[in-house]
Amino acid sequence: MEMGAAAHQAFQEADSPKEEPSVKVGKEEWDRVKSRLRTELGEDVFSSWFASVELEGEQNGLVILSVSTRFLKSWIQSHYGERLMALWREECEHVRRIDLYVRGAVRPKPAPTKTAAPNPAGNAAVGGMAGAAGLAGAQASENDQLGGSPLDPRLTFETFVVGQSNTLAHAAAKQVALAQPGQPVSFNPLFLHASVGLGKTHLLQAIAWEAKRSNPGAKVLYLTAERFMYSFVQALKSQSALDFKDTLRDIDILLIDDLQFLQGKSIQQEFCHTLNSLIDGARQVVVAADRPPVELESLDERVRSRLAGGLVSELQPLEKELRRSILSDRALQASRRDPNLAIPDVVLDHVAGIIRSNGRDLDGAFNRLMAHNQLTGAPITIEMAEQALKDLIRSKEPRRIRIEDIQRVVSKHYNVSRSDLLSSRRTRTIVRPRQIAMYLSKMLTPRSLPEIGRRFGGRDHTTVLHAVRKIEELSSSDTTLAQEIEMLKRIISE
Repeated sequence: MEMGAAAHQAFQEADSPKEEPSVKVGKEEWDRVKSRLRTELGEDVFSSWFASVELEGEQNGLVILSVSTRFLKSWIQSHYGERLMALWREECEHVRRIDLYVRGAVRPKPAPTKTAAPNPAGNAAVGGMAGAAGLAGAQASENDQLGGSPLDPRLTFETFVVGQSNTLAHAAAKQVALAQPGQPVSFNPLFLHASVGLGKTHLLQAIAWEAKRSNPGAKVLYLTAERFMYSFVQALKSQSALDFKDTLRDIDILLIDDLQFLQGKSIQQEFCHTLNSLIDGARQVVVAADRPPVELESLDERVRSRLAGGLVSELQPLEKELRRSILSDRALQASRRDPNLAIPDVVLDHVAGIIRSNGRDLDGAFNRLMAHNQLTGAPITIEMAEQALKDLIRSKEPRRIRIEDIQRVVSKHYNVSRSDLLSSRRTRTIVRPRQIAMYLSKMLTPRSLPEIGRRFGGRDHTTVLHAVRKIEELSSSDTTLAQEIEMLKRIISE
């Protein structure tokens, strides 16, 4: 339904109202207009285009409506503008113009908090240990009341050690946590990804603690993907799904951890709707996963696209200087608890050099040193460290191999393009390299057969299984092919 000339002139082409009406009137008329639109268009169409339209006011024949996105504004103007104006004039003859504008991407101000009860002990500083513990307990309690996952009071920005590999992620997380009501949302969503033990969960929980400390009225919710799925299923079982959705979409900062575990079509759809609602309403979303959005093959494509539209930041493997700084920080904390503890710098240097995997292994290594020292009374030396940590020592942290890396190496080796590997062409010069690439993807990555198939032009998992079995059969009888595959493995792994 295209908008007529008169209706087109009735809409103002501004992204913000020219004047703020002093008194909001016309709510009953707007309710009747919406009711007639719902009847004419049907519930699904009405929900898609008009559910988020809000009446800001009506004054002197000017109706002010707001929408959440520019796309929604453009669609309503071009498809329903004429009918919307006609319905308003049937309800209020004096209406002469509709001002439709996009609500600015500014974080909403939280509801005012209740005044704290007087302190019977006097005006003691809240910054003391008791005050800090009380604040942390209150924040954790609120997160629990909102249905969130447990928060660890140790995971704050103060305990997060910054190095070259995580500087960007830390800076982005700090900016999100310190943003105040009324400030523009710089990047939304913020997507952090890394292998295990590199600080994703630490940063997400640090955001939760810092955001509540700097802005006590904000609604901040930290959820693991598993908790999100459980809460959604329970809401469906108890027939409280609408309350669950309303609660999530009223959050100021939503933090989702381990998104790679989000499963189920209906659950992913609900997450997508929640994500869109929060972002369009200028509410901050922060997500963490073990790989970037484009590699989360099990997620719906719309979710991946929306996640990739914000700031995507990777926490790289810990460089030696950062590993050394982490150990120094742990040693400083331990010496505060036990002034007699002595850990030579040469031992910390040695441990930082041999534990190359992640922060959790570093913590485990440090705890082992403490345990050996306290339980046996043996001094902490390099020899003691080597004995205590022998099963944790890694000569080299294995590189995470991606399917794209395999496709690139195989394409170059066989002189075919990557698009050929993903195409439906069945010539022998294409089929064999494609089968080898699928085989290597199964052998060198943790991806499932359906995931591999999707990365090779949307093929079925049975096609991938056939390719794997075919290459296994050929390489067992063809020495040349077997050597070729081993060579490709070495190139890919380097």
